[in-house]
Amino acid sequence: MISSSTTAAPRKALTDLQRRRKLAISCLSVLMIGALPLIQSNAAVGMFTHEAVESAGVLLIAIAILGRAWCTLYIGGRKAQELTDSGPYSLSRNPLYVFSFIGAAGIGAQTGSLLMTLLFVLVAIAVFLPVILREERALAEIFGNAFVAYQADVPRFGPRFSAWQDMETLNIRPKLLWRTLCDGLVFLMVVPLFELIDWLQVSGIVHPIVHLP
Repeated sequence: MISSSTTAAPRKALTDLQRRRKLAISCLSVLMIGALPLIQSNAAVGMFTHEAVESAGVLLIAIAILGRAWCTLYIGGRKAQELTDSGPYSLSRNPLYVFSFIGAAGIGAQTGSLLMTLLFVLVAIAVFLPVILREERALAEIFGNAFVAYQADVPRFGPRFSAWQDMETLNIRPKLLWRTLCDGLVFLMVVPLFELIDWLQVSGIVHPIVHLP
């Protein structure tokens, strides 16, 4: 049995990492809001390609919100307390991040640009991968051989469907689930924001300086 004294430091490190992750997201969001009005898709607003990419992005955002809520049902508030290896965590060691990457793709797609969609995903991976690696080191310290075995069975991102396993019952924490849903709604907030940016560009109030496919 792992004593609480030997895992206190890695648990605190894990909590600090999660706080820094949220701060990084906030800073990145501010930078994007400032830069995006200056970027425009080669496919003009109203063109089929532009609208199709935007619509696909809304679908990706919806998948991200529902997926993150699904993950919270299994791990909400328990990440540093017990090793979660069922449900989405039996398919991927980091399903919350995977759905966040999907959400980032959905946000990038609101520009109407496939290249921006890809760039948003790459930036999200670049920001979160170091956090994921540090989290895994902390979890290895907390759970020891159990986490090493989990790493061997389940891929970092996956999904590995052959590893699927579920629980008979779930201990759900409604407050954490609600918080995750509210956090996910931030993804949806970008849709009217990008519509405003489109309007500003079409109206000539803002002049893009970068055009991307």
